[in-house]
Amino acid sequence: MVKLSVIVPFFNVQTYAQDTLRSLNANAHRDFEFILVDDCSTDGTGALLERAERELPGAVLVRHTANGGLATARNTGLDAARGTYLTFLDGDDWLAPGHLRQLLSAIEGLDVDFVRTDHVQCTGRARTVHRVPHGRRGVALDPRDAILPADRTTSVDYPYAWAGVYHRRLLDAGLLHFRHGLRTAEDRPWIWRLHREADTFAVAGLLGVFYRRGVASSLTQIGDVRQLDFLRAFDQVLEETARDRDAEALLPKAVRTYCAIISHHLGSIERFEPDVARALRSKSAAAMKRMPPRLLNDALNSMDADRARRLRRVRRTVLAR
Repeated sequence: MVKLSVIVPFFNVQTYAQDTLRSLNANAHRDFEFILVDDCSTDGTGALLERAERELPGAVLVRHTANGGLATARNTGLDAARGTYLTFLDGDDWLAPGHLRQLLSAIEGLDVDFVRTDHVQCTGRARTVHRVPHGRRGVALDPRDAILPADRTTSVDYPYAWAGVYHRRLLDAGLLHFRHGLRTAEDRPWIWRLHREADTFAVAGLLGVFYRRGVASSLTQIGDVRQLDFLRAFDQVLEETARDRDAEALLPKAVRTYCAIISHHLGSIERFEPDVARALRSKSAAAMKRMPPRLLNDALNSMDADRARRLRRVRRTVLAR
């Protein structure tokens, strides 16, 4: 019987994969399984995973024949998972020894659908603690109550799938799969769906996940067309939230967050390839046109002057052509 399934996608991370695999070994337990998904790596990652399949207790290696991206790789892991509980780790991150036992104890003790945890961001030698943006900890809560208020950072703005653990009943209910093919922002519609549709959640003050930031091969560092998938991701957030029973209350938060993310990308547009930068401008303007006009205006009026000016400029310039 498998108590916990850990889903770990890998793609061309041979520089970091050994740290990841060592940390899994330091967390191994007789009723844990590690679903290692090789997303068609072309470097030495595949060889490291073959070795791990032989030497890491509980390892299950699954290979893609074509690169599908993080969302698709996670879905492959979910389809293979047998555990009562599930969690995630990215192939270039790592865990503190014993973290998975603490994670399992937290969700079993709290008896909730899912638990969210803090994490440590690692940029070079720098270490920064990032907290779940929700004040109440160690108690069962209604996840819908953690979406609002619209004008503050809330739990849906902390989308990291690997910062938590999830009961299998969420998988059986169709709530844990990601949108197939999303190359970035895949966690955004996922976390919104969890908070809208799960019954209970809790926040636990665990610091056992180490998130490696600034990896050169990461999509967050690459300015190609895959970065624009954030638009598809947030379109999904808006579409699904608009069908929710509390749409009137929740949509202002969804629109405001979407606008903030668009402004963020526009603010660093110089890192994109020229064709992608043009597409970012036009697609961002089209996205704002699809938003409910009143909610869009409210969002722009509530933002700081620089971000609002950036959005209004693109909206006005592109749509006037």
